[in-house]
Amino acid sequence: MSDDERIRTALESSARTKTAMISACSTALKTAADWIAQAMSRERTLLLCGNGGSAADCQHLATEFVVRLSADSRRGALPALALTTDTSTLTAAANDFGFEHIFSRQVEALGRPGDVLIAISTSGRSSNVVAAARAARDRGMKVIAFLGEEKRELGDMADLCLCIPASDSQRVQEGHITAGHILVGLVESRLASPRE
Repeated sequence: MSDDERIRTALESSARTKTAMISACSTALKTAADWIAQAMSRERTLLLCGNGGSAADCQHLATEFVVRLSADSRRGALPALALTTDTSTLTAAANDFGFEHIFSRQVEALGRPGDVLIAISTSGRSSNVVAAARAARDRGMKVIAFLGEEKRELGDMADLCLCIPASDSQRVQEGHITAGHILVGLVESRLASPRE
């Protein structure tokens, strides 16, 4: 296969996944936006966790909430925190309690009733993300799982599943960041003041 064919194949595959997301993800996105906007309007916080590329997505999306997604938005900062960025906490929790608890320990410390957790796992089986979801549920938090087409263990722990209709990890991850951007935009529109 030539480079041109590889590029075309990848882009067409990505486009098919995004088109399939219209019917597969719209309802979950609207519900997630409602939950997050309601939580933030009550001075509650959005926490996010995931591994690898999903960890990067957590940091990316938390930043979009805190800063802004659209240059046209004049909204205030929105409370969101990626549990993937504090290396001292992550390594101490891994050392003292095991890698499975790097996120749940932070949820125990920071999570409050009425907060929301976005738990991202392409496989749906990441044990540390599942543990974080369990800790969040124990604290009266809503859990929104960003998954691939299969829910697996994380889906069982979630209040709401946003399932990307793809089995290829690349397409799932691309779908997650697209869904995340849409979600931030929906929350911004729900919390926008009448002047904006």
